[in-house]
Amino acid sequence: MVLYIIGLGLHDEKDVTIRGLELIKSSSKVFLEAYTSVLSIGKERLEAFYGRDDIVIADRDFVECRAEEIYLPAKESDVSFLVVGDPVCATTHSDIMIRAREVGVKVELVHNASAMGAAGCCGLQLYNFGQTISIPYFDDNWKPTSFYPKIKYNRLGGMHTLCLLDIKVKEPDFEAMKRGKIVYLPPRFMSINVAAEQLIESEEMRKGKAYNPDSTLCVGLARLGQPDQCIIAGTLTELKTQDFGSPLHCLIICGEVHDMELEALRPYLVKNSKFIVDAEGSLFDRSVHGDSNNT
Repeated sequence: MVLYIIGLGLHDEKDVTIRGLELIKSSSKVFLEAYTSVLSIGKERLEAFYGRDDIVIADRDFVECRAEEIYLPAKESDVSFLVVGDPVCATTHSDIMIRAREVGVKVELVHNASAMGAAGCCGLQLYNFGQTISIPYFDDNWKPTSFYPKIKYNRLGGMHTLCLLDIKVKEPDFEAMKRGKIVYLPPRFMSINVAAEQLIESEEMRKGKAYNPDSTLCVGLARLGQPDQCIIAGTLTELKTQDFGSPLHCLIICGEVHDMELEALRPYLVKNSKFIVDAEGSLFDRSVHGDSNNT
């Protein structure tokens, strides 16, 4: 008897591996985690592809308060816990794995594509990435910038920084709770535009010169692994005005950009940009450097 934590990849029902599909079909229970990320399709399409109609959605409340309902049944029979991307890319999944093993449940992982690997589609080489960070939504009372030192550390070492952007799914409406009602806010998915604005604001607050909003090269990635994937490179100032379309989005703040990376990035630079790129990962005014071929 095993708890299988199965990665579903980045796009639709057909991204699951053959081994993952076989395990899903043979499991006594199947849970779909809908807290740390989301697929571009609904549960119904997954069920139709898997040949079963009993997938249980594990939302935030379920994962945080009732996780034992996922792993304890695996003492008696095989259970599949489905996650978007790869099983090891969220601390939530690691927590369930640890808790399951503590009570004697055997756990096996079935890997798949994730944003951390797929981010290399823009041409930046994965071994040049440093620590990955998460950017949370700012509000009027809370503007956390704990990610800022990690960006600075990465860039001082010439490394790129993958920024995972905040997802708000089934967040409680605290004003409604004050009135004794349980109401959930509509889902929100941070866009690259919002992330760029918050990063600019963070630099203004911290003043640590971790990056320059007007000269540090960044790459916006939307809907990784999907047919309408979008990649646009430019400064934070440029990216905050670009149209990246629907979620999910992530962002890369470049460190030192090597020649091969630079060549791979050129097609994705903001159209009609007045900037050129050098191997240090900085953008310069093309009118000064006389480069008219870079778009």
